[in-house]
Amino acid sequence: MEDDASKKEGSGKAKAINYDELDENIQTHKTQALKHNKLSDAVESLLNIEKQMRLAADITGTKKVVAGILEACFEAGDWKGLNEQIVLLSKRRAQLKQAVVEMVQKAMAYIDKAPDVETQIELIKTLNTVTAGKIYVEIQRARLTKRLAKIKELQGKIDEAAEIMQEVAVETFGAMARTEKLAFILEQVRLCLDRKDFVRAQILAKKINPRVFTADPAKEKKEKPMDPEQVMEAAPADIPSLLDLKVLFYELMIRYYRHGREYLEICRAYQNIYDTPSVRDDPLKWQPVMKKIVWYLCLAPHDPMQRSLMQATHDDKKLLELPKYKALLKQFITLEVVRWKSLSDLYRPAMESEPDIFGGEWGKKSLEDLKQRIVEHNILVISKYYARVTLKRLSELLDLPTEETEKYLADMVTTKALVAKVDRPAGIINFQARQDSHEVLNTWAVSIEKLLELVEKSCHQIHKEAMLHKVALPVS
Repeated sequence: MEDDASKKEGSGKAKAINYDELDENIQTHKTQALKHNKLSDAVESLLNIEKQMRLAADITGTKKVVAGILEACFEAGDWKGLNEQIVLLSKRRAQLKQAVVEMVQKAMAYIDKAPDVETQIELIKTLNTVTAGKIYVEIQRARLTKRLAKIKELQGKIDEAAEIMQEVAVETFGAMARTEKLAFILEQVRLCLDRKDFVRAQILAKKINPRVFTADPAKEKKEKPMDPEQVMEAAPADIPSLLDLKVLFYELMIRYYRHGREYLEICRAYQNIYDTPSVRDDPLKWQPVMKKIVWYLCLAPHDPMQRSLMQATHDDKKLLELPKYKALLKQFITLEVVRWKSLSDLYRPAMESEPDIFGGEWGKKSLEDLKQRIVEHNILVISKYYARVTLKRLSELLDLPTEETEKYLADMVTTKALVAKVDRPAGIINFQARQDSHEVLNTWAVSIEKLLELVEKSCHQIHKEAMLHKVALPVS
């Protein structure tokens, strides 16, 4: 009985682990492995210690031993053994989550220290295999995926890098910081744009709500991880700030909208960049952005949104520092005919200073679109002053051939930017919309109602004045 009691007492004391002695033991095994070139023996001994710590559910001890095994393989330069031990340790029975996290984080620090790119790729693939399907290391998996995609991109394999990045959906990660999520999604969008996959780029970009960039941190609720056991991890130091990510987001959106020549959307993207404090407060940054806003407003088709943005931009006080561009917007806002030749001669140097808008093959189409917008503006102006006009006179005012004038007019009517009817035999254009009988009756009814209301108010005022001055009104 005494022997059994002493055994129980001894086993109880064994549970109280001295971590200093454990550290010394691990260091001794590592030193012997390096000194006597017996890595396998040292790893075997450390695996036995790891088993004891793991079965005892000692988190701290298991983490120390796991880290020691990886350090021994790394210091011995055995990269193949390092990969094997990572897989082995992750598959051991009842392996602790904390130990797996420690092992993955430790191994990730060795990626940059690998002797060559192939070794880096092999280590990353091993870690991806270990982290697959484990929620508690999903953030590490996302970072590893990003590293692997970057390596593939540097090798010129853009398609492969984009495919790798699309395997991870970080928007579902509860413990990942918001800025890191945004940076990851933006990287996915960038790679899709690089490979000319504009459909997938749009799908990925819609995962980001633009309001996240304008949210007030003071009023916003603090983010909490989805899993109560998880802790919100801070974003790495290389992740840009929220405002920098906002600029990056809209720069990528500009690349996407340029593909479809969506001038108004490009303008709105530049407007959001301009509204960023870091850009708005620096003249070297906001002036180039403002110039692009003005040009894209001039290129955008005429609609209520375009007119509203044009007026708001024209009223911006900062535009006073760019008088030439303010005058350009003034011409489009004022109901006056604009001459294409005089405008192109006046703003040719400004156009040449914007090669991304008016340069190359893309720029040729932009010049054609700008000319078209000026013609459309002139037709709208003329429609405000004329109810009816001959096609010949309209061509003279637009300084265009008759056939071209008719083409522009037909396009505007088709897109419902203008209401007009052309009597081709007579060569007369009617800008007045024809009202049907119901509209005419409604107009008359409204006019009569206003007339009766005015008569009633007038009679009331006459009776009021008569009562004040005690004047007897004749009875009819």
